[in-house]
Amino acid sequence: MEKPRIVLGVSGGIAAYKACELLRRLTESGHDVRVVPTAASLNFVGAATWSALSGHPAATEVWSDVHEVPHVRIGQGADLVVVAPATADLLAKAAHGLADDLLTNTLLTARCPVVFAPAMHTEMWEHPATQENVATLRRRGAIVIEPAVGRLTGVDTGKGRLPDPGEIFEVCRGVLARGVTAPDLAGRHVVISAGGTREPLDPVRYLGNRSSGKQGYALARTAVARGARVTLIEANTQLPDPAGVDVIHVDTAVRLREAVLKAAAEADAVVMAAAVADFRPAEYASGKIKKKDGQEPAPLALVRNPDILAELSADRPRAGQVIVGFAAETDDVLANGRRKLRHKGCDLLVVNEVGEDKTFGSEENEAVVLAADGEETPVPYGPKEALADTVWSLVLPRLL
Repeated sequence: MEKPRIVLGVSGGIAAYKACELLRRLTESGHDVRVVPTAASLNFVGAATWSALSGHPAATEVWSDVHEVPHVRIGQGADLVVVAPATADLLAKAAHGLADDLLTNTLLTARCPVVFAPAMHTEMWEHPATQENVATLRRRGAIVIEPAVGRLTGVDTGKGRLPDPGEIFEVCRGVLARGVTAPDLAGRHVVISAGGTREPLDPVRYLGNRSSGKQGYALARTAVARGARVTLIEANTQLPDPAGVDVIHVDTAVRLREAVLKAAAEADAVVMAAAVADFRPAEYASGKIKKKDGQEPAPLALVRNPDILAELSADRPRAGQVIVGFAAETDDVLANGRRKLRHKGCDLLVVNEVGEDKTFGSEENEAVVLAADGEETPVPYGPKEALADTVWSLVLPRLL
């Protein structure tokens, strides 16, 4: 089979060195990658490095190999163009259709999906000009992933850091897997919960569950690849933040509820993939609970946690909002799932069987998606990204 052809554009920011890792991941996973660096980026990483890592000469000049018309052919022949890092200057040129070098010419001729991974100082990212340029590119169908929050050049910290190259790779993989140019969730804001809540008993112990958060993270990554603005509320996952996602970290069910309700106020869809504890200890011990010789421990009194899914479904923050729940069952999976769907009042409920070596912590999943209108969609055993894509494909026609 012919290898998917990717153009990796690199613009002139300090984060250019991180694109080397992205290039390595792309080539080692079987993609044919051609690097098109801007002149400014060569001050950070030289052409020889790009040539050695890609196996192709780095395309740097419009006037090199003119008989091959590189300013047209490179973009025409690509299955995907990804620009990482994308500076404020590069985003401005792309938004306004300027073509003063090989990379910007390539962007104008590409008819494949285009992904921009911005990296710049916070003030530059938040400037109205940059935000308007980003909105223009997204409106035209490009995927501009949100930059990460963290350490920037010098002593500065804030939003504008290039996302982890491994996470950018996952976005690219997701875009290529879909095989379409238009991101069908563009302009939509989705909120996803992931992981498992922990309810503290004392400063050392807690009640928790085995949820890894991987399914929620798969939902976040696939939503980004389909063009959505994504807010991920994670509980105790210890997973790296997905590229292009605003991540909110919580621990308990009560704090998860607060974060979800706040984010859901402006969301088109909310997917509750987190495993939320049904109960929490009635009392919290400020000191470590000690065992006493010859005495059995006192019974543990529990109180109910809020039912976030049912609350969202009953009192939707926005008209037309789509609510999706997850139900992990150990027996009578579909029967219990149908009862839960009626009780929760959500639009879709993803029902799967859990237990020893099933689902939790795995890279694969198998489920049935139940709909309030009676539709049932089985999803065979496979990568969690496949289930995530099915969920979004079922959400889309239900969005107003």
